[in-house]
Amino acid sequence: MKDEFLEISEDPARGTLTLNVRVQPRASKDEIAGALGGALKIRLCAPPVENRANEALVAFLADLLKTPKSAVRIQSGEHGRNKRVEIRGVTRQQILNLLHEDA
Repeated sequence: MKDEFLEISEDPARGTLTLNVRVQPRASKDEIAGALGGALKIRLCAPPVENRANEALVAFLADLLKTPKSAVRIQSGEHGRNKRVEIRGVTRQQILNLLHEDA
């Protein structure tokens, strides 16, 4: 892992965290691949067609963070690899722990 720095912004009034995610679709398995340029790098099996990678990303993050899928929302980047994701009801530490659990 080159860079373990993640850019995470918090909105305590709304109870949300926002972070950058870099998605690698069509990987051999769903996994956290570390941090890259301030973004959480995630490999997903799903292909980047018909919104399947986005749906897989939401489901994967919700499952890892033990939160409902409705709490995970892609704010921007639906059609690219770089996405901005908002997650409700989790802590900064829970996000940082993802780097160490799968590493």
